[in-house]
Amino acid sequence: MTRPRIRVAAYVIRHRRVPELLVFDHVGMPQAGTQVPAGGIHPDEELPQAVLREVAEETGLRTVSVIQQITVEDKPHPDTRRPRRTTYFHLQAPPTTADAWNHTVRGDGDDLGLTFACRFLPLPLEQPLADDQDLWLGHIDPHWTTLTRTRA
Repeated sequence: MTRPRIRVAAYVIRHRRVPELLVFDHVGMPQAGTQVPAGGIHPDEELPQAVLREVAEETGLRTVSVIQQITVEDKPHPDTRRPRRTTYFHLQAPPTTADAWNHTVRGDGDDLGLTFACRFLPLPLEQPLADDQDLWLGHIDPHWTTLTRTRA
């Protein structure tokens, strides 16, 4: 049996009038869909440090803090079908964080050089995220379950 790729994913929440989730789209790649920061861990890296690194690499934000681990999901990659184990985390961003910005990925990962259009969306989301990345939002707060999921 193939060992799963170990990953982290970040639900970065900004609290203003309503809670908002940090998401991004790949500039020039609409087929990738709207996503949350996520990616693999480095050798000997602890999961909370990995999720902070992924948020910084993919969005440029360095002022977020880890609140708690939400769940661990075992699910194959949607394209390659290779096994993945993703640990989802709840993080908090300061209320003064910008509403939207573009960030070009630096570092040594597969996303190097890609530009992501980052923004906050009010919770609950109206539509699911790519690869059902929104599935666990209701574990933080049941009111945050994506609207199309509550109607199904």
